[in-house]
Amino acid sequence: MNPEEKEEIRKVISEKICELEKSVEIFKKLSKPVSPDNAIGRITRMEAISSKSINEASLAKSKQTLKTLNKNLKMIDDPDFGFCGHCQEPIPFKRLLIMPEAPFCVLCTDKLNGR
Repeated sequence: MNPEEKEEIRKVISEKICELEKSVEIFKKLSKPVSPDNAIGRITRMEAISSKSINEASLAKSKQTLKTLNKNLKMIDDPDFGFCGHCQEPIPFKRLLIMPEAPFCVLCTDKLNGR
């Protein structure tokens, strides 16, 4: 990977980190407990609890992705950056632009997911 490509990926990672930090804050607010004394009705309360669960899962996923992106941003100048963690082949530049948190190439991701 040439220096220009690394710089472009660095920019993409930084932008994604900013977006995810905002999302994490939103998901934290949406994941607050649903008050039992809230007079919203049984069905609406069930929907609120379900939404809370979805938001908690989104929060956990966002935090994990944010952690991976921060790690990758620190490792971008490492000679091993951009190589598949499974087959050790280079991950295509376009894949890294789309998913800079991706630890594997598409083929290995498919294999590891049983596709």
